[in-house]
Amino acid sequence: MLATLALCMVAPVFTSCGDDDDETYANIVSEYSYNDNKVAAQKAKSGKSEAVLLVAFGSTWNNAFLAFDATQKAYEEAFPNADVYVSFSSDICINRASVGENEDDNGNIVKRDYYEPRYLLHAIGAAKYSKIYVQSLQVIPGEEFAAVVASVKKFMNNGYIASAHLDDEYLAKLEEDKAIFLGLPLLNDSIEDVNEVAKQLDELYKNEDGVVAFMGHGNPDTYDTFKANVRYTQLENALQAINANKYFVGTVDMPDNYKQDVMARMKDKGINNGKVNLHALMSIAGDHAHNDMAGEGEDYWDADEPESEDNSWFEYFKNNGYTPIVSMPSTNKHPLGLLELPGVLNVWINHTKNAEFLEDAYHSMYPEE
Repeated sequence: MLATLALCMVAPVFTSCGDDDDETYANIVSEYSYNDNKVAAQKAKSGKSEAVLLVAFGSTWNNAFLAFDATQKAYEEAFPNADVYVSFSSDICINRASVGENEDDNGNIVKRDYYEPRYLLHAIGAAKYSKIYVQSLQVIPGEEFAAVVASVKKFMNNGYIASAHLDDEYLAKLEEDKAIFLGLPLLNDSIEDVNEVAKQLDELYKNEDGVVAFMGHGNPDTYDTFKANVRYTQLENALQAINANKYFVGTVDMPDNYKQDVMARMKDKGINNGKVNLHALMSIAGDHAHNDMAGEGEDYWDADEPESEDNSWFEYFKNNGYTPIVSMPSTNKHPLGLLELPGVLNVWINHTKNAEFLEDAYHSMYPEE
């Protein structure tokens, strides 16, 4: 069954060629042990038999940490019989969050410890939860979602290095009972999800003056990342079906859909000036939202290279005759991510509630079909 996911996994290989290898292995075992103990303690305290693992790419911003906290709480309310855990898939975000890359609104360095899905999945398995939901907090079903699926598949194949491997009988029973579920990304379905998110975003902005430019991340459309960029175009189409001259969707990493392409589409509709509301089309507002989208001042604008990727959306639109507004600030001009919009968060929660047994995940990973 699990082979139908069509994702090749290569287990990490550790040798004993030197002290560095031994130290690396020891550190990995320590990470497993720490999370195994932490999850076991939580399960013993709660007495719950189900677990929900939320998998985000990650962030180093305190406002993003607070958004993940609120999301965890919302999931605890939606799944009262489950312990809810949060993991990051990005090693860079994990490392930088642990040492404190950014400050909170009071100027204090904020440090947070997050762990990769493999550590939490192993710990959840070691605690022998009888039902497991793994929910992707990605926006589109692309490269990062593929990594989530790969993590779950490797867990089910008992492929993680640890001081003690999981109980094969337990894993077999999870499969036999169809008790491990994969919650799909926000815009997994090209019709239902895209239209619902468009509806929620329109509710947010329908009474606002000016246009709204949403900034997504984008996905490398290679052979193994499922051409997920199509979702941004589909979302713009759905939003423009509601209001043809109000909504535009671009990215920082999708060819032919950068900020200059968004502006070109605006001009094609005769929108040559006026207010531009900027909103991050990402689960949380992290580096991309604060810098690539909302960055203000000379550090974010190079007049000699006006089309540079280093120029922020705010400065780009300002220097092209528009009046950009960083939309939906919470505190100290932090933009809001999608997880902080209750109507959009509810789409993710419903994906978890309606999650299919893992074998059906393969069919969700080709959004162009």
